[in-house]
Amino acid sequence: MAEGMRGPLGQPVIVENVNGAAGTIGVGQVARAAPDGYTVSIGGWNTHVVNGAIYELSYDVLKDFEPISLISSNPYIIVARKSLPANNLKELVDWLKANPDKATAGICNGCPQHVFAAFLESTISSRIQLIPYRSAAPATQDLVAGRIDIIVDSPITALPQVRAGTIKAYAVTAKSRLTQAPDIPTVDEAGLPGFYGSQWFALWAPKGTPRPVIDKLNAAVETALADPIVRNRLTDLGLEIFPREQQTPEALAAFQKAEIEKWWPIIKAANIKVED
Repeated sequence: MAEGMRGPLGQPVIVENVNGAAGTIGVGQVARAAPDGYTVSIGGWNTHVVNGAIYELSYDVLKDFEPISLISSNPYIIVARKSLPANNLKELVDWLKANPDKATAGICNGCPQHVFAAFLESTISSRIQLIPYRSAAPATQDLVAGRIDIIVDSPITALPQVRAGTIKAYAVTAKSRLTQAPDIPTVDEAGLPGFYGSQWFALWAPKGTPRPVIDKLNAAVETALADPIVRNRLTDLGLEIFPREQQTPEALAAFQKAEIEKWWPIIKAANIKVED
């Protein structure tokens, strides 16, 4: 994105990776930055939705930022150990319901796998034993080894194992099939309609950034996302680019608000909190 925006902005875009507290430190820096368009936040579902439900923040994820544009989404895949007896998503749901508190799902605290597992529990009205890991990679390793039953996992982690035949894929948590895995059905097609979950990405500026500046940044994002090199790179990472009509500040504002209204009740009902 930085390289794709360089041309239309007429200057380099410097990426500063600010680690710590699930992105809240970096996002907080942007919230306090001068509203001149020279400091922006690239974040998304984790940083500008989930963190607002599980952290005591020094900023408001909605009110302290000006939306610039949606960029891409990363729908997840419901996968299971190879030896699990269910052959499709309907059979998996039946198996989970028949094994309450015995079926296991790999998660890391507060990550998409955790939230989506809680969403799955709520959707099918059955308990799943959530097994915590430090990250998705060791959870996937245990799934391959058959030590846990399922994960709602990202394509970039799950697809290599699915293609190698070491785990099963049941459905994509989106309305459309993945570009890089068109053979995997959607949750609607597989029998769990409406079970949508995606780790999406977008761009924001500090509150008070003038609209002409927002428009210039938005135009740079649109130009970058139309570049075949940028598009191919994002697709290679397992990302689906939002269509042009959703690449507006207004579309991002409405989308973020809807995501907060959907996910905050699920997160709070599951009592997902920051680990001490």
